[in-house]
Amino acid sequence: MKTGILYICTGNYVIFWDDFYLSCEKNFFPEDERDYFVFTDGNINTYDNPKVKVIYQKKLGWPFDTLKRFEMFLSVEDDLKKMDYLFFFNANIIVNKRVDGEILPEAGQELTVALHPDHYMSESVDKYPYERNPESFACIPVGAGKFYVQGCFIGGSSENFLKMCKQLHENTEKDLKNNIIALWHDESHLNKYVLDKNVKLLTPNYICPEGRKFPGEIYMYTRKKKKYGGHKKLRGELIKNNSVKSKILKLFKWI
Repeated sequence: MKTGILYICTGNYVIFWDDFYLSCEKNFFPEDERDYFVFTDGNINTYDNPKVKVIYQKKLGWPFDTLKRFEMFLSVEDDLKKMDYLFFFNANIIVNKRVDGEILPEAGQELTVALHPDHYMSESVDKYPYERNPESFACIPVGAGKFYVQGCFIGGSSENFLKMCKQLHENTEKDLKNNIIALWHDESHLNKYVLDKNVKLLTPNYICPEGRKFPGEIYMYTRKKKKYGGHKKLRGELIKNNSVKSKILKLFKWI
């Protein structure tokens, strides 16, 4: 089985690469052939592994570094089609325990996604932080939700993963043309996409914030960004509200 691992580390996020790569090599589908597709504007250690493919990606600034990830992936669509499965990881993820075929979508399931630890089992779905703006293509109206998934880890067959990328790229571009940025960016669009899909739902044990506790093993976790200077330092800039976002959008004629 050929597994493609998608990873974005532009700007200061490059500091997470080494630990991620080493943990992934050790614990993520270790018996299978793995190709890494690393989107970065920095210099990374490829560990002399010919399967680590570096794709130059300039830093777009917050929140476009995350919002436009689906467009980034589609830039190497032909290479991704050669993979059996594709998995995207946020930069600060560590694969803590062996993860293997148990996370693959089962028959009839399109994708593998992970439930958000902050919105897991205890809340009314109407309290989930969905995008509620009816003019956004990420909108989930009150009463229509089912679960809330994280944007930091997504997987599936290459066919279904690329199908998702194409739809979400189209939806984010339509929003941007209308000067709309969804509440939680790509994660908002992902939640809208999976709302009517049959997906494999992983518990937060598979993507857990560092230091949080859940019953059972923690297979993967997200490192605390505060240890590395916090969000502001890692992003290099911080857009604090939608009015500022709107002003930034007007500057980017290429959107």
